[in-house]
Amino acid sequence: MAAARVLLLRSGRPEPVSFSQSVCGLLGAGPGATHCGLKRGQLVLSDRPFPGASARLPLQRPPFCPFAALDQQPGAPGAELPTNRGVDLGVAVILQSSDQTVLLTRRTRTLNVSPNLWVPPGGHVELDEESAYPPRLSWGLPRYHHIILYLLVISQESQQQLQARIQPNPGEVSAFMWLGPDVAAAVAATEDGAETPRHLPQDLPPSVPAVELGEDGGARPLALPTSTLLRTTPAAADSQERVSTGTKFALRLWLQHLGSVTPLSRGSGAHSDPGPAKEEQNVDPLPARPGI
Repeated sequence: MAAARVLLLRSGRPEPVSFSQSVCGLLGAGPGATHCGLKRGQLVLSDRPFPGASARLPLQRPPFCPFAALDQQPGAPGAELPTNRGVDLGVAVILQSSDQTVLLTRRTRTLNVSPNLWVPPGGHVELDEESAYPPRLSWGLPRYHHIILYLLVISQESQQQLQARIQPNPGEVSAFMWLGPDVAAAVAATEDGAETPRHLPQDLPPSVPAVELGEDGGARPLALPTSTLLRTTPAAADSQERVSTGTKFALRLWLQHLGSVTPLSRGSGAHSDPGPAKEEQNVDPLPARPGI
């Protein structure tokens, strides 16, 4: 098996997870938090405390997870999945400005994996170039499998100050926007797999300001329909523009964080908090060189 980036602690020692296995299923992960630690560039997860564990992270998968579906279908075509690959690790950054907005980027329509999705900027170690995709078994057998670790970075610079320093790569990012708590709450409420539809506020703006990038790197204002951000993952394969399931999960926990902190004082610099992790089926993290 190629060097896996995600390990499970079993029988006192970390073991790589097979590509075809669901990490959440192996851990029995529900709404609770999973013990984790880093060891030589690999993420170690366990349902119990262990020496070297540095944090407890929420770990979640949508109910339509293709690996969960394969687990429930003995003798299904899962035998056709690769046997020499493990689960890789991606990192996405929830960048919060001093005026409490977060940065999302739209992947270009021409990317082979997860085109046209709104995700946070991120990347991973270029080893096997893996990510969890397609998002549903009805789209075809999984070709990529990642655990995405969301890291909250809190800046004391404003949205305007941060945007002045953004240098998008138009080959990877076709647009970006800053999302405030009100719209983020509505987006998070549409997280795929919710047992019951959550109430959406009636006073949402019809559109959200964004910046669209041309192939030459030029930028122009874009009024993005709010309805686009509220779409969920369709049953059939397509490249419809929407916010990824994992991003909605991270936004929900970001909003919970906002409820427990006070506004930052003005100044420079930033600090980071550990964020949630998600077994992600519809987001390929941006390549190791981030799009911004």
